Amino acid sequence: MSDTHVTAPTQYIEVDGDRFAYRRWGKPSGVPIFLVQHFRGGMDNWDPLLTDGLAEGREVILFNGRGVASSSGTPRNRIEDMADDIAAVIRALGLEQVDLLGFSLGGFQAQEVTLRHPQLVRKLLLLGTGLRGGDPTSDPEVPQYALNPVPTLEDFLFLFFGRSEAAKQAGKAFWERRHQRADQDPPSSPAVAQAQFEATIAYAEPLPGENPYAHLNAITQPTLVLNGENDVMIASINSWHLAQNIPNAQLLIYPDAGHGAQFQYPERFLKHAIQFLDE
Repeated sequence: MSDTHVTAPTQYIEVDGDRFAYRRWGKPSGVPIFLVQHFRGGMDNWDPLLTDGLAEGREVILFNGRGVASSSGTPRNRIEDMADDIAAVIRALGLEQVDLLGFSLGGFQAQEVTLRHPQLVRKLLLLGTGLRGGDPTSDPEVPQYALNPVPTLEDFLFLFFGRSEAAKQAGKAFWERRHQRADQDPPSSPAVAQAQFEATIAYAEPLPGENPYAHLNAITQPTLVLNGENDVMIASINSWHLAQNIPNAQLLIYPDAGHGAQFQYPERFLKHAIQFLDE
């Protein structure tokens, strides 16, 4: 494997008149894993320990949505449109199928890709995320950290990690790893934050019916759901709802962890993810 997270070149593919930025590296074998990032996040918000760990057994594809960071175009303000863009990029890359990993807002998008374009998704990983009409966060401090124009280490520690000293040290280690790459993606614009905020608000509206989560019954792909025990961004109970309503889902809750449980316990998550992908 010649490229790694810090050396894989940023490439572009044109879809519907806009250029989508992506990076692709790893062991070409079977189905690649396609990663969809959190609110305002770009390709350099991933953890190199995780992406390179996954790349030892498969190709990894990182991607920026329309208008996000180094991608061009007007940012989408509907989850459904974001999902259709992802499907179009997967097809434009010449891929018949991917394993789809969505974190936070990316998890909303990953669900919609799977519902709207099911033939493209072999397995689904939903990390620190919720579902349409899910339970809102109850922590009043979240907006002051999540909406900071330039996110800081303190913001990430509060939003993504547990409250113990060990959790904070894991958060600081993640912060150092994610800044290893020299040519970092540019930060997303205020327009991205506004569009993604609008999309999130719209997605919070439940569907009508006795069970507002029944639409998830249509996701038949094997699904791994992960969260920390106290997610202040997207309440952890939403992960339980996902696992209860997606027929072939399994749920992992990591202790002393929050929204970014996979970044707090990267070695543990790698073992769980690779086992799930390979079984």
